[in-house]
Amino acid sequence: MTSSIHSDIKNTVRISARRYDQSPFYDCYANEETVLGVVAERFYGVFNGEDAVETYWNLRRKVVLYDVPEKPWQIEGPDAMAFMEKIFARNISTLKEGRGLYAIACTHDGGTFMDGILFRMAEDVFWYVQPDGHFLPWVMALSEGFDVEISDPLGRVLQIQGPNSLKVMSDLTDGAIDETLKYFQSGYYDIKGQRLYVSRTGWTGELGYEIYSVGTDTSIDKKTDHHKLFSDVMEAGKQHGIVYGSMASMEIRRIEAGILDNVTDFDHTMTPFAAGLGPFIHVDKEGYIGRAALQQADTRMRLLGLVCKSAVPGYRGEVSEGGTRVGHVTASTWSPTLDCGVAYVRFDEPSDWVGKTLTVVTEDGVTADCEVVTLPFYDKEKKIPRGLDKTIP
Repeated sequence: MTSSIHSDIKNTVRISARRYDQSPFYDCYANEETVLGVVAERFYGVFNGEDAVETYWNLRRKVVLYDVPEKPWQIEGPDAMAFMEKIFARNISTLKEGRGLYAIACTHDGGTFMDGILFRMAEDVFWYVQPDGHFLPWVMALSEGFDVEISDPLGRVLQIQGPNSLKVMSDLTDGAIDETLKYFQSGYYDIKGQRLYVSRTGWTGELGYEIYSVGTDTSIDKKTDHHKLFSDVMEAGKQHGIVYGSMASMEIRRIEAGILDNVTDFDHTMTPFAAGLGPFIHVDKEGYIGRAALQQADTRMRLLGLVCKSAVPGYRGEVSEGGTRVGHVTASTWSPTLDCGVAYVRFDEPSDWVGKTLTVVTEDGVTADCEVVTLPFYDKEKKIPRGLDKTIP
């Protein structure tokens, strides 16, 4: 069985780049089988003609390069820290230069508006790397009274993911990146003559790194030679088994790892608690958008996992208990590691769902039994991306 993204590729429409941004790396990997999707008003590779499961195993055993559509925004100025504290429902004041953290922006009524990674690039310079959604209008509207400048560095993100990713990054930086760069640490490095920002993060649940390019000169960066960067990464990765991969393989692994996708898996109608993101909310922090609502919110989870031994739960497939609908699937795949179907279920109402056996409509349109579990499906302590579990499956 294959990822639901892979199986639905035949139904995906190929569209031309008129309204959305094309990746500067596109020409480095595109072929006649490339299928594009759109996230954050950017094209990205949903499929590139590869065997998704084969690339998945390369990710788990060696290393894969991904061109992802996440979009950085630069926020800088004397009031940048104070502004970040207002926007995000997490303490930002303790964030040091050369560090990143997962930060959630909420609506005034406590809804989960945006999640992403916030980096402190310099004393008064931050990058917020968003997934899907519209972050810019929100922060522009809220910036009145703050001495900040919000700009688009036209940044792009390359992810180098898998157990051999450290070896690739070490070769790219002549040994400057080594095991001392810990999970969510970041900084500037020379990569074959280009000064680029690198973080030890990713969207796969594997050991991994992200390289951030820019498409224009900014206050802290010079425009990146994207083709050279892509070529340098692939060249450095040759001896370590690197391949280029599209979202078809990343989607499998991110679901296994319990990594959520904004708008798809949760949205502004759910609080962070309902989405299972409560640990990243500092409820009693003063002054952030949504504080009053979150202090009164129900903290029970509505987004959980499903394990289905016989089939892949269908996207948007109804989940039922005793013949009555209780929720729906937001993302699903066949897990090659667990050898079963796994999915996220968004329940209509919170309850004691974990451990229950329910039914779900599968990709084939029939119903199958499934068990409700907590996320992620394995490696619950994130020992793999933290570098504490180096077992090769």
